[in-house]
Amino acid sequence: MFSKLFILALAASPLVAAHGKIAVMTGDAGGNTTGLGIQGGVIPGAGTNKQTEVDTTVFQSKNAMTDGLGKTKAGPNTLAGMSAVMAQSGTTLAQVSNGGSISGTMHIVTTDGAGPYTAVLDTTGTGAFSTGTKLAVTQQVPGKNGNIAAPKQRRFIPRMLVSMGIMKRASNVNEDYPFAATVPAGTSCTGTVGGQSGVCLVKIVNPSGAGPFGGVMALQMAGGASTSAANTTAEKRELVGAKFRA
Repeated sequence: MFSKLFILALAASPLVAAHGKIAVMTGDAGGNTTGLGIQGGVIPGAGTNKQTEVDTTVFQSKNAMTDGLGKTKAGPNTLAGMSAVMAQSGTTLAQVSNGGSISGTMHIVTTDGAGPYTAVLDTTGTGAFSTGTKLAVTQQVPGKNGNIAAPKQRRFIPRMLVSMGIMKRASNVNEDYPFAATVPAGTSCTGTVGGQSGVCLVKIVNPSGAGPFGGVMALQMAGGASTSAANTTAEKRELVGAKFRA
């Protein structure tokens, strides 16, 4: 009898791609931004998976310290895409004081888009996360190995079935969770993207085997930023090269 129930449960369980993304991030000294590839009001904040997962960034490797900006269903994220990010959130990127922090909201679209998330700082602003620095996470998104039970699965019996592997996790969640991490004192950002110089990139990524998922955000050290009107060498290199693709 149990084997029949097991087979029926598997047949009825949703086999849906899973996602989590950066909704907004701010610096302790002001400013705000969202993740590369996020389409703002074009993509609803809540709704079905098909509606909300479109601009979620997917990375190539579960190793957080891997080069690349990831990709969405629209294609690979690019450094040039930072201009679209700032068109949504403003030209003042997240500003971080010396030894300060970033904080904001991670949006879990589906059940494999959960925590824990890792944050890696790239001071070159190019997507070179393999030589970056892992940040200390001070407020974490819930989850285990990138998984979390859907709201309707958080009752005792569904939760037990999920833990036994009978009920799949990859179903709709659409919930926001706070996330925060500290940036080491003495950090110097040298990247130039979106007409802004003195930029660092932060990759925020979960360990989901279905992804991994998350996003890349930009920040500047307070008092160390400036604006450049011309396209940068880093942007041009990124547009024609494949090194920093997903």
